[in-house]
Amino acid sequence: MTAELADVTRGWTAAALRARLSVPDQDDPATGSWEASAEAWSDAADLRERTDLVPAAVLVAIVTGDQPGIVLTKRTATLRRHSGQVSFPGGQIDATDTSAEAAALREAHEEIGLDPAAVEILGRLSDYITGTGYRVTPVLALVSPGFTTSLSAAEVDAVFELPLATLLDPTAPERREAEFAGRLRQYWVWPHPEHFIWGATAAILVHLARRLRGSATSPISGR
Repeated sequence: MTAELADVTRGWTAAALRARLSVPDQDDPATGSWEASAEAWSDAADLRERTDLVPAAVLVAIVTGDQPGIVLTKRTATLRRHSGQVSFPGGQIDATDTSAEAAALREAHEEIGLDPAAVEILGRLSDYITGTGYRVTPVLALVSPGFTTSLSAAEVDAVFELPLATLLDPTAPERREAEFAGRLRQYWVWPHPEHFIWGATAAILVHLARRLRGSATSPISGR
């Protein structure tokens, strides 16, 4: 890790991350407090009030240590939905799941073999509405470095990390727009040398970045 990256991530220990992310989410776009507005916090803002949205959960896990990063996966090209895309481990909340947290842990174990006992749940971000009709609950968590994975060949091609230093860089995410289903939509893209990170995953990362940075220049004190 370069000296510059080390300087960016210095101070973001497990304790610092825990302190920042364990606080209930006050940066809710539904209240108008999120700078990108509710439109940007959804693939389709017109779906927000629908009652038939499919509940889903994703595990937004930060790997602690000297080089912290956020766990992401690349989905296989054979999947029926979102094939080949970058995503968090996660999926639809089943009737047997007792909570969004339980669903996120179950899916992470099924997809990448992540042991639920190795995961420390911290809280949630605001739900994200996708244009395909899902209400996604991002579940925040910490994972110690050195965790083991076992990928589901049918679902996941690769597991990788987005460095926390990139996440904390306010100039890193790029806002783009394109026409989808006859409508012009805006979406976020995060830089990565190998993977294209966009859509719901990128938007959730933007929210996580704002949650971590807040108005502070220091992980804890805000000085």
